[in-house]
Amino acid sequence: MTEDARFEDGADRPVRLAALDAEDLRVISALVQDSVLTGTDMTFDAPRRRFALLLNRFRWEDRARAEKAGDFERVRSLLVVHDVLAVVRQGVDPTDRDAVLSLLAVDFAPGPDGTGDITLVFAGDGAVKLSVECVDVVLSDVTRPYRAPARRAPKHETE
Repeated sequence: MTEDARFEDGADRPVRLAALDAEDLRVISALVQDSVLTGTDMTFDAPRRRFALLLNRFRWEDRARAEKAGDFERVRSLLVVHDVLAVVRQGVDPTDRDAVLSLLAVDFAPGPDGTGDITLVFAGDGAVKLSVECVDVVLSDVTRPYRAPARRAPKHETE
């Protein structure tokens, strides 16, 4: 008998996930929600058709343990989108190293023949739209976790 992995199964290990379709991308979107970065933490390598973000990712997979212990964590992670054909930014300055951006979601709108748009949605109406040949996204933790400076889980007000 096989059993699906649980969210908590990754709590003690670095995350390394690949998304090859919209359903996979929803998992990565949940893991990067509330990540923080600056405009200079994003780069587009046009010749390699690769868009990368260096994130301070909140460790949602460790939330249950952190709530009991009171030591929420973040980890530096790379979110890399491959096969990027074009990049359009709205309300996001790629040269601003002082403005802190909060990533809310990674959405996918399919186009013809596997193409589509991956949109990085930021708090405050910022967005980066990546036109892609296909969904090919990798999330990798690149440091050891560290105590979250706010010492609490991010909260979202609901109306």
